[in-house]
Amino acid sequence: MDNRVVIFDTTLRDGEQSPGASMTPAEKLRIAHALDELGVDVIEAGFPISSPDDFVGVQKIAKEVRRPVVAGLARARREDIERAAAAVEHAERPRIHTFIATSKVHLESKLKITEEECVEQAIAAVELARRYTDDVEFSAEDATRTDLAFLQRVVRAAIGAGATTINLPDTVGYTLPTEITRMFRTLIEGVPELSGVVLSAHCHDDLGLAVANSLAALEAGARQVECTVNGIGERAGNAALEEIVMSIAVRKDLLGLTTGIHTRRIHPTSRLLSQITGIHPQPNKAIVGRNAFAHEAGIHQDGMLKERRTYEIMDPAMVGVHGSELVLGKHSGRHALSARFKELGYELAEEELERAYRLFKLLANQKKDIRDEDLLAIIHHGTMRDIPDTFRLERMRVECGGEWSHATIVIKQKDAAAVTVEGKGDGPIAAAFDGVNQVVGWSVELVDLTIRAATPGRDAVGEVSLRIAVDGKTFSGRAASTDVVDAAVRGYLHALNKAAHARSMGEEALQKSADIGGV
Repeated sequence: MDNRVVIFDTTLRDGEQSPGASMTPAEKLRIAHALDELGVDVIEAGFPISSPDDFVGVQKIAKEVRRPVVAGLARARREDIERAAAAVEHAERPRIHTFIATSKVHLESKLKITEEECVEQAIAAVELARRYTDDVEFSAEDATRTDLAFLQRVVRAAIGAGATTINLPDTVGYTLPTEITRMFRTLIEGVPELSGVVLSAHCHDDLGLAVANSLAALEAGARQVECTVNGIGERAGNAALEEIVMSIAVRKDLLGLTTGIHTRRIHPTSRLLSQITGIHPQPNKAIVGRNAFAHEAGIHQDGMLKERRTYEIMDPAMVGVHGSELVLGKHSGRHALSARFKELGYELAEEELERAYRLFKLLANQKKDIRDEDLLAIIHHGTMRDIPDTFRLERMRVECGGEWSHATIVIKQKDAAAVTVEGKGDGPIAAAFDGVNQVVGWSVELVDLTIRAATPGRDAVGEVSLRIAVDGKTFSGRAASTDVVDAAVRGYLHALNKAAHARSMGEEALQKSADIGGV
């Protein structure tokens, strides 16, 4: 049996059905290009008959994304199939994916048809789809709750009508890995015709088993797996593409399977989808979660510093992440603290490290997130509270709505006259930050920016939290205002004032060392 697994991505169809994840045709096209770069074999671009926008989205992708198979979904109805055929007509490699429910509960309660009528409709749908393309996929919706004898009958009929891929979905995320293994093996043994087609699995995550069930199906003989980036989808979501692909890559010794996925594109693709939909993976999400390669426990950090493989089963670079992160918190040990101080440019003697560690533990019990600014305060016996306003916002005017936004910023610097600058950017906040950067004159990297409504209503107060990197060190800033641009600029200046204070503390420490050395 071929060990190559076909990755069928349904982010743009089943994934988009996740509440709040709807995308415009232009956004769908952008994701499709990213999926092409990722190396997926099949892109299910949408459900063309569901809306005019969906039809346009599938059509655009079919015309512009040429390497992967582009599929359009269709119920086992003439109008659906004809609409899907029109949408994928210009694809380099078009596929029509047609489906009908086969479980007793669906036949009796939803479709209100007999098993015989179900088989007839499946045959008619596949035969019609074959008039438009040689690549036709047939799905038996709710296959895992379908009587196995009837499921074999439907599958045999679909293959006889011309289906080239047979998909057996766990539509409601009901089955367990042992059951899905039994279902696939029963079908393979009972339907010899399956040897000439691709057998596919499509699993949902209602019991948190979508990836486990997909892998069980692959071990049982399936060679296509249907999944979504970040696992987005109906209800609890679909099987996560990144988890399936990396399970295959990391456990090649056991599974003996391969994919065509360029794994270094996983993280960038995940972030693009999050940016477009506004749905971010939970922090502890495998592979793409913010904490997927983060370590706080002292024992883990010590092991990681000695040998990465002690607590990581894959190199973060494999999925496009720059590296592991040793998060400093109340569980961290001296080894991790010393390593971070070295990264910041401070080589601490044993006595200095002990003092710093005592202060660090006291601080870690008071706050969850320890920043570089806190470590700098510890090492210099200083503080980041009540920092002086090296830079202060006097006035600001922002114009937006065209191709570029423009900001006029007036900033007062300590012991200097106010400065007026003009900033430009692809949004009002970017334009304002550009103006501030001109005044500061440093190389500043915006690491993270979060805006949330702190109060309800139209006149809500917007709270901005952000992080910046200056001189290889990170600083946080916060501010609140009914004007989020104003809050963003004040938060940015808050972080920059911390950076300025850290620089002054470092200069004072150097001066003290020089004075002591001269005695």
